[in-house]
Amino acid sequence: MQTAEATAPGELLEHLDRTTGLDRALLTRVVDEILSYFSETAEAFIVRRHGELQGEKLKNEEIFERIGAELGMRRFAAPAMTMRQIRRIIYG
Repeated sequence: MQTAEATAPGELLEHLDRTTGLDRALLTRVVDEILSYFSETAEAFIVRRHGELQGEKLKNEEIFERIGAELGMRRFAAPAMTMRQIRRIIYG
């Protein structure tokens, strides 16, 4: 994983350093995590959430509906997906 200083504008880290009083290393790590979170693709999100929701012992029908609803709340512009499309991303 790249460091936040390599991917985040130094100006952002300087601003956060001034306004939060947090340690620069902590700020760098937090910004890096945020950038990583928001760079996830729709496909990677679907696969990750499927695994998480399976771990909660949910059935696939409920999982697919939940993932479909969650896609609209994410930062990427995901097209509306049918349960069949979600299933095909997961199982190929």
